[in-house]
Amino acid sequence: AELGLNDHHQNEVINYMRFARSKRGLRLKTVDSCFQDLKESRLVEETFTVDEVSEVLSGLQAVVHSEVESELINTAYTNVLLLRQLFSQAEKWYLKLQTDISELENRELLEQVAEFEKAEFTSSNKKPLLDAVKPKLAPLNEGGTAELLNKEILRLQEENEKLKSRLKTIEIQVTNTLDEKSKLERALRDLQLDQGAEKDFIKAQDLSELENTVAALKSEFERTLTDKTENQKSLEENLATAKHDLLRVQEQLSLAEKELEKKFQQTAAYRNMKEILTKKNDQIKELRKKLAKYEPED
Repeated sequence: AELGLNDHHQNEVINYMRFARSKRGLRLKTVDSCFQDLKESRLVEETFTVDEVSEVLSGLQAVVHSEVESELINTAYTNVLLLRQLFSQAEKWYLKLQTDISELENRELLEQVAEFEKAEFTSSNKKPLLDAVKPKLAPLNEGGTAELLNKEILRLQEENEKLKSRLKTIEIQVTNTLDEKSKLERALRDLQLDQGAEKDFIKAQDLSELENTVAALKSEFERTLTDKTENQKSLEENLATAKHDLLRVQEQLSLAEKELEKKFQQTAAYRNMKEILTKKNDQIKELRKKLAKYEPED
């Protein structure tokens, strides 16, 4: 029967099983001695009452319970010390070991271990130990593989610092690009506000002229009303024409506003600013992609 380990590790398992068998044998002898002491000290009479038998069994139960509990506690502490040795050695190599507690109750694996113990400790099949004396854990801070490992750790640390420095540089570039984008957006808004003010001024000026014209026509109409009634029809026609002119001028003003907006969008300044904003947005997207590559994982 094999446990799927190399010769060295399997030999370590055999040493531990020998230790466990020795401790188990001592505890079984202790339990046997409890019964033997009971026989020699209490079973000296031929007949016992029910109360006496109950008292004898209770005393025996207490002694056996104490012995078994002591052995179970000692076994648990022994296993903890064994795990501590393994974990300490692994930590010196910067390793993190994991255990699967559920496998400790795997009936198939437990039977496999039992077969392994039976095969190893049966007198007819007993194998010689590879290491007669258990060696101490080899030091990990003296040359050889440990030195190579330390060099690799230093190299990785230096590379990590370089990546951090590069990441910081990219973050600064992204910040500067965002600041520049904000400045361009503010400049574009200011330009749009200036264009809007100019359009409002032109609109107000045209409306003022139209209002003056309407006021003049109205004044003339009112002044003419005081004259003879034969001029009333002509004045009404002039007023209607003026109203049509007002509507036509308002329509022309609307067309002029649309034309002005179109011309503004076709100006070099507007196109240049829009092109700059497009390029800056593309740069930000590219920098964010690069930044994502160097962000550390959770």
